[in-house]
Amino acid sequence: MDNATLSDELLLERIGLGDEASLAVLHERYRLFAHAVAVRILGDGARAEDVVQDAFLAVWRKAPTYAVARGSVRTWLATIVRNRAIDLVRSPRERLARPGHDDAEHLQSMVDPAPLVVDEVVGALDRDLVRAAVDGLPDEQRHAIGLAFFRGLSHSEISEHTGVPLGTVKSRIRLGIQRMRGTLVRSGLEYA
Repeated sequence: MDNATLSDELLLERIGLGDEASLAVLHERYRLFAHAVAVRILGDGARAEDVVQDAFLAVWRKAPTYAVARGSVRTWLATIVRNRAIDLVRSPRERLARPGHDDAEHLQSMVDPAPLVVDEVVGALDRDLVRAAVDGLPDEQRHAIGLAFFRGLSHSEISEHTGVPLGTVKSRIRLGIQRMRGTLVRSGLEYA
């Protein structure tokens, strides 16, 4: 079977076994996507290219650790690229190159001023599916997930805020996420 016709998951499996041709196919599929993610964070195409190269080297090294249950290959790759780009922004060398810049301020300013229409449409559809999945949760799970993901509270802070034991908070969030993932997979959301 030709590598170009393989699923992303099979490509990663082969990459994990040392298949360079599979890495080349995955790179061709996602290089523009990965570059766009990096540019949105860095605002610089040249530095974004370095981040993408570093990210695909990480894919080569980490392919055996990829778990389908945790999300799609695209989402996994986007996370690697995002983390590499943010690491670059936070690096001491980068800070010296931007005297007087606050990292938090810089990270907040990294918003794509002109997202592609397709990104907006897909994002809106994804938001609607996620919103429906959240709305379908039992109240206690929805509340715990809302505090964690939308208000940014830690599990301990949620426990303190609600008076619910820490273990119960963790269970509610875990069960809620599992339930949402099942709903999103049934809805056809690719990276659920």
